[in-house]
Amino acid sequence: MNIFRFAARALRREFRHGELRTLAAALVLAVAALTAVATLGQRVERAIVASAAELIGGDLGVSARREIAPEFSAEAQRLNLQQNRSAEFPSVVFADGKSQLAQVSATDASYPLRGVLRIRGSDGSERDVNAPGPGQAYADGLLINALGLKLGDSLELAGKPLTIAGEILRQPDGGQMFSLAPRLIVALDDAQSSGLLGVGSRARHKLMLAGDAAALAQFQAFAKANLKDGAQLVTVAEAQQNLRTAFERGESFLRLAALLSALLSGIAVALAAQRYARRKIDEVALLRALGLGKHRVLASLSLTVLMLGLPACLTGAGIGLLLQQIVLNYAGNLLPAAAPATSLLPALAAIAVGLAVLVGFALPPLARLRDVPPMRVFQRAVGLRPRRFDLLYLLPPAVAFGLIMTQSGNSTIASALAGSLLGVTAATVCAGLLLIVLLRRLGRSLPGALRFGLANLARRRGLSLIQATALALSFTALLLLAVVGPGLLAAWRADLPPQTPNHFLLNLQTEQRTSVETQLQNLGAKNLNVLPLAVGKLVAINGKAPRAEDYEDRRAAGWINGETRLSWSPALPESNVLKGGAWFDGKATAPQISVEQMWIDMLGLKLGDTLSFTIGDRRIDAQISSIRQVDWTSFRVNFFVLLDPATAAELPHSLIASYWLPAERTVELRSISRQFPNLSMIDINAILDRVRDIIDRVSSAVMAVLGFSLLAGLLVLIAALNVSAEERRFETALLRTLGAKRGQLLSTVLGEFALLGLIAGLIAALGAISAGLSLGRGVFRIAWHPPLLSFAIGVVAAVALVTFAGWLGTRRIARTSPVLVLRKE
Repeated sequence: MNIFRFAARALRREFRHGELRTLAAALVLAVAALTAVATLGQRVERAIVASAAELIGGDLGVSARREIAPEFSAEAQRLNLQQNRSAEFPSVVFADGKSQLAQVSATDASYPLRGVLRIRGSDGSERDVNAPGPGQAYADGLLINALGLKLGDSLELAGKPLTIAGEILRQPDGGQMFSLAPRLIVALDDAQSSGLLGVGSRARHKLMLAGDAAALAQFQAFAKANLKDGAQLVTVAEAQQNLRTAFERGESFLRLAALLSALLSGIAVALAAQRYARRKIDEVALLRALGLGKHRVLASLSLTVLMLGLPACLTGAGIGLLLQQIVLNYAGNLLPAAAPATSLLPALAAIAVGLAVLVGFALPPLARLRDVPPMRVFQRAVGLRPRRFDLLYLLPPAVAFGLIMTQSGNSTIASALAGSLLGVTAATVCAGLLLIVLLRRLGRSLPGALRFGLANLARRRGLSLIQATALALSFTALLLLAVVGPGLLAAWRADLPPQTPNHFLLNLQTEQRTSVETQLQNLGAKNLNVLPLAVGKLVAINGKAPRAEDYEDRRAAGWINGETRLSWSPALPESNVLKGGAWFDGKATAPQISVEQMWIDMLGLKLGDTLSFTIGDRRIDAQISSIRQVDWTSFRVNFFVLLDPATAAELPHSLIASYWLPAERTVELRSISRQFPNLSMIDINAILDRVRDIIDRVSSAVMAVLGFSLLAGLLVLIAALNVSAEERRFETALLRTLGAKRGQLLSTVLGEFALLGLIAGLIAALGAISAGLSLGRGVFRIAWHPPLLSFAIGVVAAVALVTFAGWLGTRRIARTSPVLVLRKE
């Protein structure tokens, strides 16, 4: 017998039955959901990164204290990447006898590579421009105001006169929150000719790039191998701690939605294959009786399923690509105007995952058919022989674990979901077994029809456990998608409340504090937060001078070679949480410090280590007494290193403040700037708008993705309810033949399904709550509180949905002649 020809004929014949159609539908939906989720997620992620590239003025860059080596520019030119050279440094500018410290950006004519540089001209009009020409400058409004100038006037930078050609309204790389002074943009040639970039300069040089993703990846690999003397890569992900959190959360949300849809689709495939295998028992017995070996039986069944699986996967990939495009067309706010092109790689990956799901979840029940005895042809009561443990039984959990690991991209997501789903499975099996025992003992006291319906659960113990487990897993995923997901998104939005600080005030002196605070409050400022700021340098770790090359984390070079900003506070600041040690109690006899978790990870520190800093002419050797985790999304004044107040009492310092101010009152800050020209006022509304934009885009994308996943969950529900459909169909027909009335049949089915729904709903609610708490705390770092009312409604909905499905099945059977059903059996 030709196995391939036999499998093809079997596929054409069997496709008329519901099992293979259900399996094909599950597989199509699995691949469609994966393709749509992955493609949509990739395009949204690329769009967010492309949009956020303006935070650094390009897609990728190299930053160093010295001029960037020419080989980097040569490599970028070889890869056809756009380039922009710049240097940033503080310098004092002069005008009409006045002086003001400014943060100068000297850049060539290609600036900006990403984003827009928007200025207000002398005629009052706003326009997008490139870098200023020779002899010109663009200045921050606060700088213009502090020097008492107007547009068109001149100022001096290192003795070189520059005409103020525009007021800076928006700057692509304005995401550098703690620039120490108002901004000034000049031509790179002017800065070089004035001698400001010579030997000993405090300038930070940058080479920014933009272009094709593949070329950027090649340049990044080249740069990593050739970075020297504290040079660093500049990437979007590392541009700003506050925004890095937003990117990480957004990616985690999308991955979570994709993973749930993959797992749900896998369960649907397993259930469809289980039902298909049960219906094939008699046919396999006949083939065995005709002399076909059990291995050839398995080969023919597997080929039939694979011949079905490949077209189903291809169809699902096409549907998924179409669906994600429809979503993008419908929800135009997901992507900016220049949407990234669709990539086929996620579709190919989804096809591979779909085939893996098919093999992993469908093969074990089909493999059991090898043990169907030929004697079953003559005696239907002969079933499958009991068999020992088979390694194939490990395939479904192995595939599920593989999906969790590959699709989550995050070990915390993987462990939270895996733990919750395993817990739901174990709890359902234990509850099911306990219930079966109780039904056997207490079932006799129930009314007749209800007793018979509940007895069905005990009689079909294996099928009942499969049904209950599948339903519980399905409802767990559905609750995660419908309740936990939106709840986490809402909590994420709440992380950035309406009065989040949107301004920073630098260089505030102690004697100015009372007056400035009063004036800010009169302007309507809220959430005012003031802390001291001292500038020092890290000179030793445990008595040994640190070297950047000793640390794998590239960020370490900036802190080791550059300055460290320190502060102190008698109480633990808001938005800080102690992760280890104890806060300063004022009783220590030696200097102590509290270090943020990022420094601990970056420098490999631990409690009890000693860090040495020079601050002015004083050296401080302080022991780490506590470890903190900072919520950088709060946009309050926060520091990586906090000294104990007793040690910091005599240190030279200024004050730094953060506060929220209504947008319409921002222009009134100029009066404070005139009165206190030493102050530097930093407006971070652009950064907050970028974070809100990321949250909104990711939220829209996730909600669209959740819709696909909910479809997968409903398919699992249908497949689970159909697992025992044939047995229930025969039993109902037999009861009708024996005179049972429709009301009695209805009570039988409703009792059975209501109990199944209650068990699945309760366990699913507990599993979803557990997963939500774990994800909220461990992955998204969001304080999420379970909405008990929503979960209670979910449990009621589970009972109602499963019961309604059982009622629909009974109605359909009631319309069929019992004689026809019994004859088919």
